Amino acid sequence: MMRLRTALALAAIVAAPPVLATPGLAQDYPSRPVKVIVPFGAGGPADVTARQIGNILQESFGQPFVVENRTGAGGVIGTQDAVKSPPDGYTLLMMSNTQTANESLVPQRKYELMRDLAPIAPVNYSDLVIVVHPSVQAKTLQEFIALAKSQPGKLNYASSGQGTPYHMAGELFKAMASIDVLHVPYRNSGEARSGVIGGQVQMMIDAVPAMAPNVAENQVRALATTGKTRSTVLPNAPTVIEAGIPGYEATIWLGLMAPAGTPKPIIDKLNAAVNAIVKRPDIVKLWTQQGAVPMSMTPEGFDKFLRGDIVKWGEVVRKFDRPPQ
Repeated sequence: MMRLRTALALAAIVAAPPVLATPGLAQDYPSRPVKVIVPFGAGGPADVTARQIGNILQESFGQPFVVENRTGAGGVIGTQDAVKSPPDGYTLLMMSNTQTANESLVPQRKYELMRDLAPIAPVNYSDLVIVVHPSVQAKTLQEFIALAKSQPGKLNYASSGQGTPYHMAGELFKAMASIDVLHVPYRNSGEARSGVIGGQVQMMIDAVPAMAPNVAENQVRALATTGKTRSTVLPNAPTVIEAGIPGYEATIWLGLMAPAGTPKPIIDKLNAAVNAIVKRPDIVKLWTQQGAVPMSMTPEGFDKFLRGDIVKWGEVVRKFDRPPQ
């Protein structure tokens, strides 16, 4: 009988789920390198921001935060890799409104954002800028709209893939301007940017921090920015609203998530660290110069924000009333 009780006790210990973390263990986090998956190409806003944040987190925690770019399928591949990772705080995902848009655009994905990932914190947001290759015979946004209407289906615009903020901003622009412009998805924003700079495509909507240097070098022409007010980085470009499309607004925002089940103490520790970073005067100054605005929320606030953004882009997708081109 005693042997039976001992055997049952040992079996219960083996069967018990492992304790991933407690507040005490979270104090020791991280004790080894942390991987930050960026599901977008190198050199884009998500990649650059992930490396900035990762470098400061490494200074704060004394462990490397290693960025890994896993591109493809408009951010779905990298996101899916994050979902499949152990929920121990050692794999994070730098994501954007691409992921919230994909909830409506990509029904065949193998994950659900709010079921399979846990919000940590938002990071920043940036306005976008509509640019054209210098060869395009349009000096203003209204001239481009008129040109597109005179050649329906003949002009094209680049994006870094289906569901990305650049794609969604382009489709929203097409719908509100009543123009027919062909969407040309590239594998990442760097390739899309090269496409418009090289003249393979006529137009692109890109993040201000990423495209402003190309505007300054006259490699592309800025027609309008997509915020409610003019960009401090591109003050000579009117907003799309000023240029004649009332109500148009589009941005790209970035944030961090972790696999669902990541212990709450670790989520809270990362949230506090990220919120401290985005309030640092040197970071605020740097991002202001680049045209990015810091964001700060609790994990619960970011959860609410994400759910609202999923609804927002779902309504936009239904408004198109047709599959993305």
